[in-house]
Amino acid sequence: MKKNISLSKAALIAGIGLLIMTLTVPFAEFKIIPDLVNPNSALETANNITNNLFLFNVAIFLIFITIVADIVVAWALYVFLKPVNKSLSLLTAWFRLIYTGVYLVAVTNLIKVFTLTKGNSYLISNSKEQISELVLFYIKSYKYEWFFGLILFGIYLIILGFLVLKASYIPKIMGWLLVIAGLGYLVGHLKVFFYPNLDTSFSMFTALGELIFMIWLLIRGSRIKELQLD
Repeated sequence: MKKNISLSKAALIAGIGLLIMTLTVPFAEFKIIPDLVNPNSALETANNITNNLFLFNVAIFLIFITIVADIVVAWALYVFLKPVNKSLSLLTAWFRLIYTGVYLVAVTNLIKVFTLTKGNSYLISNSKEQISELVLFYIKSYKYEWFFGLILFGIYLIILGFLVLKASYIPKIMGWLLVIAGLGYLVGHLKVFFYPNLDTSFSMFTALGELIFMIWLLIRGSRIKELQLD
């Protein structure tokens, strides 16, 4: 009986986890939530969420699936890259797990929004305008806390990229693509806190490095032969 999971299976699991995220993140983060939220109108945002509560809850659970997938990917890539450098692979996994923790904390803001829309004694004692302002406040808190987490994710991708560059069983181009993607995340999300007027739309293209690495894991990484290690 094998004691450890094979590299090919670890690559396949990581690839599937990343694939799941390519399906959950766009719907939750770039479709459902933006359609419901008007950052310039608290009342409209509260009404949209209240009238589309099921859809809002779908977004929350899509994010939950994303978080679970993030944890699985962190573990699978640790196993896949452990032969390169165990200590660096572990550090890389921890960066992704810490990012995931920040993301999870951010999501609690959305759960608070859900609570505000359910109607209870707290709502009775507050005006509709106050409730709406709280809803928008929690939505914005979620956004900025997630963006802060994505700065950590950018650092994670840079470290992952350097680790991949050291791997003899992965094309070097994958490492450079991940480093570039990480730099894109850093520049794109530090913008929110330090240089909000700078155009960082280029980061949308640098993020494609993640997608290319996912495809490689699914097609080539899942067929990799086991390394002969002492």
